[in-house]
Amino acid sequence: MAVPLPTLHDGRIGLRPIRVRDSKTLERELLGNRTWLRMWEATNPYGAGQFDVRGSIRSLLSQGRQGTALPLVMEYDGEFAGQLNVSGIVYGSVSSATLGYWVAERFAGRDITPVCVAMVTDYCFERLGLHRMEICIRPSNHASLRVVEKLGFRYEGLRRRYIHINGDWADHFCFALVREELNESILSRWKGHRVPPDACVIPESDRRAASLPLRTYPNR
Repeated sequence: MAVPLPTLHDGRIGLRPIRVRDSKTLERELLGNRTWLRMWEATNPYGAGQFDVRGSIRSLLSQGRQGTALPLVMEYDGEFAGQLNVSGIVYGSVSSATLGYWVAERFAGRDITPVCVAMVTDYCFERLGLHRMEICIRPSNHASLRVVEKLGFRYEGLRRRYIHINGDWADHFCFALVREELNESILSRWKGHRVPPDACVIPESDRRAASLPLRTYPNR
């Protein structure tokens, strides 16, 4: 099922579908923010892939046409500020998706990411009829942890060596929201200071576990 790609706005902050003609801008931003993004960038465990921004955009748009993704650009005053992708969209008895994002360093601290995460999650719940949205974050990514804390995503657990990041398998904390937890939009709940204060609490045992290497066994 094809999924409509939304254009959403809240004041100076906006989301729109990514376009193939964004390739030069995207490449410039990725290269210019290389140091800022490297620690959180997903990598290929089987070797470095080709840096093909135009091909990456076409792949994302293909997933959008197949109904499995929402590939979007975050903007501030109409300027390219980062990317937000809703991926792994499934319907039926699961009706869920996963959300990921990055923002350029010069736009950090302007609440662009939480506003965009809130807007697109509201869209997925209210317009697409999804039931659950998940966000997975590295334990050391404090800026991203603040996003889910602000919006009241509920902590669900530690995923050991979950995604290959910056050259190695990295632990992630998992957060989610389901529609039954909300009696208003996520954006209005946050702006109205009605986010439950304890939704995002991470048990100290999980914080300790994430700081320790995973016990491994030699091949037999």
